Amino acid sequence: MTVLIAGGGIGGLTLALSLHQIGVPCRIFESVAELKPLGVGINVLPHAVRELIELGLLDRLDASGVRTSELAYFSKHGKPIWREPRGIEAGYKWPQFSIHRGTLQQILLDAVTERLGRENILTSHHLRDWTETPDGVRADFIDKATGQSRGHHDGALLIAADGIHSAIREKLYPQEGPPLWNGRILWRGITASDAFLSGRTMIMAGHEILKFVCYPISKQPDSDGKFLINWVAERHMPPTYQWRREDYNRAANLDEFLPWFKDWRFDWLDVPGLIRDCPHAYEYPLVDRDPIAQWTFGRTTLMGDAAHPMYPIGSNGASQAILDARVLTREILAHGATNAALSAYEAERRPATTDLVMLNRRNGPEQVMQMVEERAPEGYNVVTDVLSVEELHTIAANYKRVAGFQVEGLNAKPPIVSMPAPGQRTGEG
Repeated sequence: MTVLIAGGGIGGLTLALSLHQIGVPCRIFESVAELKPLGVGINVLPHAVRELIELGLLDRLDASGVRTSELAYFSKHGKPIWREPRGIEAGYKWPQFSIHRGTLQQILLDAVTERLGRENILTSHHLRDWTETPDGVRADFIDKATGQSRGHHDGALLIAADGIHSAIREKLYPQEGPPLWNGRILWRGITASDAFLSGRTMIMAGHEILKFVCYPISKQPDSDGKFLINWVAERHMPPTYQWRREDYNRAANLDEFLPWFKDWRFDWLDVPGLIRDCPHAYEYPLVDRDPIAQWTFGRTTLMGDAAHPMYPIGSNGASQAILDARVLTREILAHGATNAALSAYEAERRPATTDLVMLNRRNGPEQVMQMVEERAPEGYNVVTDVLSVEELHTIAANYKRVAGFQVEGLNAKPPIVSMPAPGQRTGEG
């Protein structure tokens, strides 16, 4: 029977492509009337890029994204703290990509349309409820814009890939409430500007209270010689700050945050210039949810941000959704479209992502910037005056271990989804 996927974001689309790869029919249901390439820049880490390559998408990624070559941390004065190679340059067999989130979603959507057919992507279908049947699940849908019924669909499994505001998670955990805000605000934008450092560098500057992140997401310059630079400005707001809690994605007012970065003009990057020259910036609260004790209920399970929404620290949100999709596909290949497959998937992915959610709350590898700020707020000559080499290496290595992308370990791992021999059928649910 068909696997029903609620949500047409990166996780849901990757799952659809993966199930198609192993010969399992599926259908995507999306609340919005039209899937549009929205968002700003993201990074896809080597362990997730590997999975997209297994799905035959490398050429499309290379045509649209930048192969990130290094990650570099700086103080608020623009002084180097730590830098490390990324992707192929770090010894991985697979690259890391910096890419517009909407572009990645469009790549996946185009592939799903080509391989599964447009008829298997149903828009204006918001999941209202579902029930278990003797053979699987029956899901009922409405058009959220009109409230009109869109009928029901039967399937072997129901997968919640419907994001941090998941309708399915809300049904399973009705007392949970809204996502948790930790007091930080993100302002995000994309600016056409000059290349900086290697031209393929992702940088993070500042500390826990005030931080700036940026990286290029276009490989070729425009007619003026400019590249698209994705940037994120972040501030930990004082307890008295009245955040506009009713709006999770609003147009930003540059005057509200630009003054905090007015002196961040480094000899290698003009931070206030990037902010000021941005045509459209957006404001987001930094939110996540507490890990939950169970994802799988009968023939329904959670994945991606519906299962483990996390802070965008360490470039892991989209990457973990991709890994969810591939592990779930592997277990369906092994067990058929059954509760056993969902339980095996959860047994692997829930502990791993719980650790990552909690580590991201402690700032992940970005804690080196806060350590520098606390030990040398007025600056320093060289970072080893402030942090030992051992401290730097330990923090970076620990995050890679928890996130599952240590170089040697990842390179030695077999593919998550090992394709069956020709003629071998996937187990029936």
